[in-house]
Amino acid sequence: MTAHPSFLDIAPEVADALAAGRPVVALESTIITHGMPWPANLETARAVEAVVRAGGAVPATIAVIAGRIRVGLDDATLEALAQKSDVMKLSRADLPFAVAAGRDGATTVAATMICAAAAGIRVFATGGIGGVHRGVEETMDVSADLEELARTPVCVVCAGAKAILDLPRTLEALETRGVPVIGYRTDDLPAFWSRSSGLAAPLRLDDAAAIASLIAAKRDLSLDGGVLVANPVPEEAEIPRAEIDAHIATALAEARAERVSAKAVTPFLLGRLVALTHGRSLATNVALVKNNAALAAEIAGALAQR
Repeated sequence: MTAHPSFLDIAPEVADALAAGRPVVALESTIITHGMPWPANLETARAVEAVVRAGGAVPATIAVIAGRIRVGLDDATLEALAQKSDVMKLSRADLPFAVAAGRDGATTVAATMICAAAAGIRVFATGGIGGVHRGVEETMDVSADLEELARTPVCVVCAGAKAILDLPRTLEALETRGVPVIGYRTDDLPAFWSRSSGLAAPLRLDDAAAIASLIAAKRDLSLDGGVLVANPVPEEAEIPRAEIDAHIATALAEARAERVSAKAVTPFLLGRLVALTHGRSLATNVALVKNNAALAAEIAGALAQR
C-alpha cells in the first residue's frame, strides 16, 4: 500500500532511521486504548518503547490523531491517547473513515501493518494477533488480521493468537493464506498467556538472523504477505493453559449472556480476564509484549545488517 502523503506523518526520529537504514520497530496503539486500563496502558507503552530502544532499534508507535496517520508518537501524545475514551478501534475497513472524518483512532494489528508498510517499516511487535473466533459457525467472526498477514509484507512478532480464539481454526486459516508461522525456539505454538496451545508450530527458527533470512527469501520469491513469529511468553510470567482456559470459558459465557459482539468482544473478554485472574492476565500481557518487543528489535537489526 502507498498512503497519500498528506495523511502520513512520520516522526523525525523514525524518518531519519529509515532513511539511514537503521532498525525500526512498529508498535500498535489498541493495546493502549482498548487492551489495558489507565495507567497501566501508558506505563506499558513507555516500557515497550524503552525495550525497543534497548535492543538498538527505534520505536514507532502508530495511531491516527485527528485524521492523520502518525508513525511515531511523542510522549505527550502517547499520554493523551492513553487517557481518551472516545478513540476508534481501527482495522482495515475503518482506517480510511478515521482519516477522512478527522477522527482519533487506535490501530489494530491489521491497521498497524498497513501503516507500517506505508512508512517502510518491516517489523512490528504486538501482544497477540486476532483470528477465528469461537462459535464462528454462527457469528462468522474472523479477524481482518488474518487477511492482512496474507497481503502486507510486515513481520509480526507476537505471543501467538489470543487464547480466547479458536486456535486450531486460526492456524488453519493462516496456512490456507500462505502465511509462514514460525515458533521462536519452540516446536509448540504459543497461546498468548500460555507457552503452549497444544498445537504444533508449523516452522521453527532459533535466532533473529535466521528469521531475517526467511523474510528476505520470501521477498525475493515475490510472495505476498507477512511473516508471523510466535514468541512464547517468558516462563516466569506464564498462566498455565488449563487455568486460563477455565477463566476464558467463564468470560465467553458472560459475553454471550450480555450479547457482546463484533469489535467489542475482545476488549470485553480481556477486561473480564483481568478481573477473573485478579490482575495476573494483565501482568502476563505486559511481560509478553515487552518480550516480543525485544525480539522484534533483534529481527529489525538483523534485517538492517542485510
